[in-house]
Amino acid sequence: MRQSILAMADLATPMAIRVAATLGLVERAGSEGATARRLAADTGASGPALRRLLDHLVAVGVFTLEADLYRPTDLGAQMAQDSPEGVKPLLDITSAGGRADLAFVDLLETVTTGAPAYPHRYGRDFWADLDARPELRRSFDAQMEWRFRAHVPHIAERFDWGRFTDVLDLGGGDGNLLTAILLAHPGVRGRVLDLPPTTGATARFAAGGIADRAGTVTGSFFDPLPTGADAYVLSDILHDWDDDHVRAILTRCREAAAPDATVVVIEPVRGRGADTGIDLFMLMCFNGRERTVDELAALAAECGLALQGSGPVSEGRTALELRAG
Repeated sequence: MRQSILAMADLATPMAIRVAATLGLVERAGSEGATARRLAADTGASGPALRRLLDHLVAVGVFTLEADLYRPTDLGAQMAQDSPEGVKPLLDITSAGGRADLAFVDLLETVTTGAPAYPHRYGRDFWADLDARPELRRSFDAQMEWRFRAHVPHIAERFDWGRFTDVLDLGGGDGNLLTAILLAHPGVRGRVLDLPPTTGATARFAAGGIADRAGTVTGSFFDPLPTGADAYVLSDILHDWDDDHVRAILTRCREAAAPDATVVVIEPVRGRGADTGIDLFMLMCFNGRERTVDELAALAAECGLALQGSGPVSEGRTALELRAG
């Protein structure tokens, strides 16, 4: 059967799933199921409209309908807050991830102007939106931890962190990567540098029993960085930014790093963990991009940093080692 381009472009099902996740229909229905009337009352939604939404979700296999009770299928259960798939923050349109995805409706703006669609839709760029709305910031931090969770233990074990004595994780958030590194390498000390508040990292270090080897520094990787570290780590950072901002970040690293220090860039790179869909998202949302190893090396060279080597450190992440050239 010939594939239908219209079927590929249909928005009814993806938006129905996102609305269901946002309204918490899976959690509200539970394993026992619920009537459309009860779900409408619980969510404050229009009863007739919600029933039509639920009927479509039944048609696509996300819910079942028996004796007037709508019940999530195994597929639909993936939307639950406590589902091991952890995808709800990417679907809930009140969270940072779900909200960002909706800016795809303004992709024409990006393609015609080259500018990200996110500020066109919401009136300010993604980072300013997070700063203005703390609940978005919290959901973004949680989303980033979830996305990176599977990679962290591999990065900590497969990369030779033990040769460093002092690691500075730039934009390291709540310290999940640094914690894994220090737990795997008892001779290493480290700090996370990020915008305030950094209480999440402090709490994680204490819970991991490494508070005596780990700390936090308040700051931005666009500003002068602390000197003296053996390794300056940029993990899933550079793809959020355009080339000019990447040059600014790498220049700050080169300024702070001693000649024998290493700048470690950990990224999904084109052909190794980054596909065309996420590359389009990075453009639409941040004006960022997924790059090849050669493209990252070329940007680094412009900032006085030479590529010493690169290789996979997890399924979907590559580490590049840079030094002052």
